[in-house]
Amino acid sequence: MQRARQFTMLSILLILPFELNPAAARSGEASSEIYGLVTTGHLSNLRWPDFSDYRAQIQEFYEPTAYAFAWSSNGRVTDQAKSIAGILNHADAKGLDSEDYDGPRWADRLEALRQGGSSSTASDLARFDLSLTVCVMRYISDLHLGKVNPGSFHSHFDLGNDDVAGFIRRRLVNATDAEGVLQQVEPPYEGYQRTEKALQRYLSLARELDTGLLPVTKHVVEPGTSYVALTQLANLLRRLGDLPPDATLPADSVLYEGLLVNALTRFQSRHGLQPDGRIGNSTFAQLNTPLIHRVHQLRLTLERWRWLPHSFAQPPVVVNIPEFTLRALSDSYSTELEMKVIVGKAYRHQTPVFAAEMTYVVFRPYWNVPFSIQRAEFVPTLVRDPSYLVKNGFELVTPSKSAVTRGIVNDNILNELRTGHLLIRQTPGPKNALGLVAFMFPNEHNVYLHATPTRELFSRARRDFSHGCIRVEKPAELAAWVLRNQHEWTQERIHDAMDGEKTIRVNLERPIPVFIVYATAVVLRSGEVRFLDDIYGQDAQIEKVLAKGYPSHR
Repeated sequence: MQRARQFTMLSILLILPFELNPAAARSGEASSEIYGLVTTGHLSNLRWPDFSDYRAQIQEFYEPTAYAFAWSSNGRVTDQAKSIAGILNHADAKGLDSEDYDGPRWADRLEALRQGGSSSTASDLARFDLSLTVCVMRYISDLHLGKVNPGSFHSHFDLGNDDVAGFIRRRLVNATDAEGVLQQVEPPYEGYQRTEKALQRYLSLARELDTGLLPVTKHVVEPGTSYVALTQLANLLRRLGDLPPDATLPADSVLYEGLLVNALTRFQSRHGLQPDGRIGNSTFAQLNTPLIHRVHQLRLTLERWRWLPHSFAQPPVVVNIPEFTLRALSDSYSTELEMKVIVGKAYRHQTPVFAAEMTYVVFRPYWNVPFSIQRAEFVPTLVRDPSYLVKNGFELVTPSKSAVTRGIVNDNILNELRTGHLLIRQTPGPKNALGLVAFMFPNEHNVYLHATPTRELFSRARRDFSHGCIRVEKPAELAAWVLRNQHEWTQERIHDAMDGEKTIRVNLERPIPVFIVYATAVVLRSGEVRFLDDIYGQDAQIEKVLAKGYPSHR
């Protein structure tokens, strides 16, 4: 391939001495300039000069035209180039950073070429041409696939390899509506579009005059008590949309009550807090969070939307870990079923972010206790209470799952449990840790969705209590959705299976995509924006990678 490129350039250089047209000669000279710059993989005038990670795509873009100009003709910059330069300068509106695509620099570059006119050198035009190609490739890739390669953080989230060179050549170089063309590379989801709209609002809010931090009190501010910064609190809640703009409060009042309590409760609900109307340390912390931090959260959510495929063979199930919420989507990607979930503890038992396919459902499942839990938790419990297994419906099995005993544990059995020669499993029934149904999507993490007998935990605002698997609030409804196309599985039959005596495995006729995701900002169909705690610290990890710039974040 390299020899072929060299032959192409040699042909151009051999032709040049016989060209009589000065413009054509300059075009050939520029082709040589572009080719030379591409081979270096470096442009010193760019914000991020190293474009070696895009060199193959750039060669693919220029080779069909023998490295001729793409963004100028007869020394004049094309309308498409001007339009694209403007779009790159407004990349912040898409949750990206316009500096990454030299956004603020394009106006000066265009002006310099305009003033130079026909006297602009081939080198000037070549550098402009290649700079725009590099930046628009980065922009399209980032807008379509995300800036960070998610495979660096999460299993089975792989960066795609779409034909960006062909897309630019076929769709953008001669486009009459460059903005419309570029919008087509964005994710097709309503949730993405709602997040983009919310970003515009919070960017505007963040630019407004900051009213300062609310004073934090030593004691919790209860409804019906006084608070000295009541007007400041009201102004903030009004700006954020939690207090209606036409809401009137008693003049000079310092009593925290009525509409203000309702607004604060709504604010708490949107920020993952217990919506009790009481202003304590956690609520003060959320109220005093700078709005620019909310902008960052929305940008990271847009980034994560871009990691998802743009189409699915089947509507997927999506679990958002920081939101503690599961959504089953329709064919049009709107929410068809929603419920609360319980996820892995932030300390030591985090639920991983990954993608898999649900292939079967088990009614009245056994719970095979993972060996790590058996050794760390069950063995110490059995030392204190040898009858624990009998009282809680557990039995001992061999590694091949042959039942051994449900009896009281002695020292010999404890040694077998410590070494893994014997394992523990819980028999099916209402007390089983997996509840009465489990939804299986085989994966390297041994994580799955399941019911639970401890339903009181769903009333908590923060729900990270599991060892990593995901407990669902409405297991029967999820089973009905999962089996909706297998018509013999009516709701009545599902309930009979859950309340029966046998363990039943139902293989799905078509696998269902499952995405376990992590987003700390969520925009609902109503337009309500929810901001959530970064419980696993993953926002901070991605921010650190994004700060490295090109090509490091890939």
